[in-house]
Amino acid sequence: MTTSTPLPYEGIRVVEFTHMVMGPTCGLVLADLGAEVIKVEPIGHGHEGDSTRKLLGSGAGFYPLFNRNKKSLALDLKTPEGKEAVLRLIATADIVSENFKPGTMKKLGLDYETLKKINPRLIYVSLKGFLPGPYDHRTALDEVVQMMGGLAYMTGRRGDPLRAGTSVNDIMGGMFGAIGAMAALAQRAQTGEGQEVQSALFENNVFLVAQHMLQYQVTGKPAAPMPERISAWGVYDVFVVKDGEQIFLAVVSDTSWKIFCDVFQYQDLFDDPRLRNNNERVLARDWLIPLLRERLKDFSAQHLSEVFEKNALPYAPITAPHDLLDDPHLNATGGLAPVELNDGRSINTVLLPLSLNNERLKVRQSAPRLGEHNDSLLGSLGYTAEQIKHLSHPTD
Repeated sequence: MTTSTPLPYEGIRVVEFTHMVMGPTCGLVLADLGAEVIKVEPIGHGHEGDSTRKLLGSGAGFYPLFNRNKKSLALDLKTPEGKEAVLRLIATADIVSENFKPGTMKKLGLDYETLKKINPRLIYVSLKGFLPGPYDHRTALDEVVQMMGGLAYMTGRRGDPLRAGTSVNDIMGGMFGAIGAMAALAQRAQTGEGQEVQSALFENNVFLVAQHMLQYQVTGKPAAPMPERISAWGVYDVFVVKDGEQIFLAVVSDTSWKIFCDVFQYQDLFDDPRLRNNNERVLARDWLIPLLRERLKDFSAQHLSEVFEKNALPYAPITAPHDLLDDPHLNATGGLAPVELNDGRSINTVLLPLSLNNERLKVRQSAPRLGEHNDSLLGSLGYTAEQIKHLSHPTD
């Protein structure tokens, strides 16, 4: 989008009370699309902002990834002054989002029923483990719902459930929260009234495995875990080739099968009456795939990649996430963008996987430092410099 073209949600103010991945993802989508997203972070009483800021290991990338293009307002919500400040802010907001345990926001007096009285146009997005029902008292994590929602069963081998390799439900649950907020904004334009939107990890996970649930009802047979599923395609596998390298190769149509056999001079396979069409090749996989593994094992992964690409056959190298930082397509298309960490280091982040008007949505601001926008935000709400200092440092 050109610099003169406003982003879709410019002028929309979002106040979020979020941490970890699900809640921040909802705000990230809205922020990247132009909304002013204000991240309210707790201070005082042992709190030093969003605890995600300090995570190690697999959580080390959470804060800088999911909190770009946002502002940080650090307040002690357990003091009357901090509570008053955030209520003033919410009175100016279009959307409030939160992903804390059920009951937390009500204890703070920041639940939807309370807030809609001061701002009837408010859209309130709750991102939870479960939608209201028998399970809603449980503490949910991405891995919890993957285990109970069929995804770990489908990902691992039978008897060896395995979680997916990323926070799929947290991220998608946050995205559905953002979609719900967008729908509520459109409805508010018609009715003038806000509403509560709810998105949940468990229900998101069930949506992810819905194809397998319907498969069972259509066929009468339970879906097999992915490692032992009956493939829909004759050739659709990871092959170990020269020097132990791995590559994924797919030959999914009858036209592709002819091309594949021509290119590799496998006339014997093309003429085999047991392999005339894809369904017959699926039924022959128990002997066809071992045969192809033997025939392809002495080719390099690079050579196979070149041959498959030249002939428009699907293939893929087996790539680790960190290798994607050097991916030529991502770098050429602007899919990566620099951000600054709170410690001053510069790294690359990943942009939303969409473009508007043939342009990617930009990073307008790196993930904020704790309380970085206290002065400007509180000042805009009518607080004096002395009051701002007290609100920002309640224990001084």
